[in-house]
Amino acid sequence: MAIASQQPVTTGAASALGGGVARLGVPSIVFMIIAASAPLTVLAGGVTTNYAVSGITGVPLGMLLLAGGLLIYAVGYVAMSRHIRNAGAFYAYIARGLGPAAGVGGAWMALVAYNAMQIGIYGMLGFATSSFVAAKTGVEIPWWVFVLITIAVIAALGVNRVDLSVKVVGVLVALEFLVVLVYDLVALGSAPEGITASGFLPGDLFATGIGVVLVMGIAAFMGFESGAIYTEEAKEPGRTVPRATYAAVVIIGLFYAFSAWAMQMGSGPSQMVADAQASGPDLLFVQLGDRVGVLVADVAQLLFISSLLAAVISFHHAVARYAFALGREHMLPPAFGRANRRGAPALGSMAQTVVAVVVVIGFAIAGAGSELGPLYPVLTLFTWLTNLGALGLIVLMAVVSIAVIGFFARDARDTTPWSRMVAPAIAAAFFVTVTVLTLANWNLLLGQEETTALTFVLPALLVVAAVVGVAIALQAKAHRPAAFESIGTGVMPAVPAPRA
Repeated sequence: MAIASQQPVTTGAASALGGGVARLGVPSIVFMIIAASAPLTVLAGGVTTNYAVSGITGVPLGMLLLAGGLLIYAVGYVAMSRHIRNAGAFYAYIARGLGPAAGVGGAWMALVAYNAMQIGIYGMLGFATSSFVAAKTGVEIPWWVFVLITIAVIAALGVNRVDLSVKVVGVLVALEFLVVLVYDLVALGSAPEGITASGFLPGDLFATGIGVVLVMGIAAFMGFESGAIYTEEAKEPGRTVPRATYAAVVIIGLFYAFSAWAMQMGSGPSQMVADAQASGPDLLFVQLGDRVGVLVADVAQLLFISSLLAAVISFHHAVARYAFALGREHMLPPAFGRANRRGAPALGSMAQTVVAVVVVIGFAIAGAGSELGPLYPVLTLFTWLTNLGALGLIVLMAVVSIAVIGFFARDARDTTPWSRMVAPAIAAAFFVTVTVLTLANWNLLLGQEETTALTFVLPALLVVAAVVGVAIALQAKAHRPAAFESIGTGVMPAVPAPRA
């Protein structure tokens, strides 16, 4: 496929992410990955919900099993990242491995998935902030007020250099880890049934409920794949991105497993499920308040809110960079493919901000006077959209695993059979299995007692996005061949000179 007539996108500071300067090292990318995974949010919300819904104590072992599966996936993923430097990671990988049309379809699905993850998290952030303020001051402020303020802050960060966001996120992630470690030590120090291996024994996981553990657990890792999005802004991306990806998976996998086990020890294995069902996401804060004091519990709640803030910052940058990659290759209006003078994908960032504002206002209007009360943004905006985003990313990781095999089948380059074929095949089977389990438990994940139109509408959004992307690519193939040939290459298609 000839691309000699195309111009590299990196010519000129105005067209290059980061202003053409490689700014991000391994620690910076690891912070952005871990921020998207939101460790404190996972422990307070995801782990307790996993115990409550699955009804089994094997959550810690499930976290280790999922981390192992993601490490196998990462083998092929990072092998490809060494050869493809593109801000639209899934987009470029699928395009180069399975064809341009599939790549654009995957990119549009990624846009929906990352948008859904980010906007969904706003629902939990708004609820948590509003509840905390009401509890401490007695003043009840609607959840959406705090969300709109946060969106404005994220918008300002989104149009600046990514290293500014990294500094903010780095501080927030460090504080998250600190509060979770304090909780872990408190839980282990007060273990009512003693310290045991419960939670890591095979019989604890391989029982009725394992499907729920894996489905809800995989959502805790969403965002780990985002390292490759920053390849154009990374120092020595061929080494930086792989190291950051592996490091992030190992760190969060071990951290989640250890913290889930510590929580179980803090309640006692025989009481873990019952405590999680009784207290839900408040369990961590209740235990801290009872065992250490209200002040520590309050600090933990504030850091829970900051954890959500760090996550939305990370996902916002992911959305903006996918829009940049698509605009650069004219699969979105070309203006999306231009960086501002700070090296940020400004138009993609602003577009994501507008989408977030519209969706949040829509849910705010719909939730006015709802019988769900203060929990409305959690049970609707947060639950629906984060599960939609997780489903989309799981599907994309299955497709990317297949794309890795296709890419290296044409040119093995410097890879081994393990990295170019065996590991990606195992990863594809793993994510297909998780996709099936997710759909099988879809009503449960959405909190529905019975099937409704919503059951089908949410997954259909991913299908529609993929179809739209494929249609745009095929239209380009027929009418804009230079743009079609540029798909997944990271270069701007040549624009024909106007006729005299």
